[in-house]
Amino acid sequence: MPSASDAPQWNVHRLPRAEGRSVLVTGGNAGIGYFVAEQLAGTGATVVLGCRDAAKAEAAIASIGSRVHGAEVRYVPLDLADLGSLEASVDALGLDRLDAVVHNAGVALDHPTRCETNAGHELMFATNHLGHFALTHYLTPLLAVTPGSRLVTTGSFAAKSERLNLDDLQSTQDYRPKRAYARSKLAQMLFALELDRRLRAVGSTTTSVLVHPGGALDALTPSRPPVQVRTTGERLRHLPLGLVVQGKEAAAWPAVRAVLDPSVRGGRLWSPRRFGLRGTPRTEPVWSHLADTATAARLWEASCDLTGIDLTLAPRTRLDGKQADG
Repeated sequence: MPSASDAPQWNVHRLPRAEGRSVLVTGGNAGIGYFVAEQLAGTGATVVLGCRDAAKAEAAIASIGSRVHGAEVRYVPLDLADLGSLEASVDALGLDRLDAVVHNAGVALDHPTRCETNAGHELMFATNHLGHFALTHYLTPLLAVTPGSRLVTTGSFAAKSERLNLDDLQSTQDYRPKRAYARSKLAQMLFALELDRRLRAVGSTTTSVLVHPGGALDALTPSRPPVQVRTTGERLRHLPLGLVVQGKEAAAWPAVRAVLDPSVRGGRLWSPRRFGLRGTPRTEPVWSHLADTATAARLWEASCDLTGIDLTLAPRTRLDGKQADG
């Protein structure tokens, strides 16, 4: 079985064909998620955008369709902050199998007032972590009947210097927006790795892969009207930053590779090649605090309690519902 190191060189501009495969991208109507969806659509895969705003979703679909001839792209309403709506969103997919989901959507607040969802959860933790945790529960049957399916989670550099406070996961004490965001992303990343460990424990062929996009700037991102509009002047003014960071179309590359590359293995971290900030995707060692299995297990149990969902993983099943051999 080839490893990432001895596999043929990956070309971000010549992706393998993926006709017949289906991928859900949360938050696929804007930012990095849009470019993940656009690039996957170019492979012939069926791409479903999970979005809160129907108008923005339709604009993204039109933009992708204008650039990718014959693109198979549609959307389902998806609000990760509303846990009670997620089962209906998965039902609306209308799929009997799912090759991959890219857990990309997220919210980052910069104002000092702590916001809560209708269920009383801190908004960033609820959207970035709890919503994807619950969504995984509802997607599990579709992923389990699809051999080699993948869950790809988009992390963040913001989480690298943070640690979870398991006694205050929802930042009820000393709330600081940037720290709350970083911890919500850290929770999401810990969940992705714990998920892969638990999938391996039950013999599933589904894998969970962690990616982070590096430094992604709007100013270096090509225009996709009306989804994203950048003037030539704006891009030229920020070109020197391109020596250090990149645009969002390049920031999508790790997630796209994690979906498509047959050499990708679960439990790994993929990031841009140059200092983790820009360039083509490659694996990097999992950050030391992400390897804390005790914290990850406690977070899993806390997430079950907060969502009211018992995310229990079953062994791999066949399309007829019977347990698969091997």
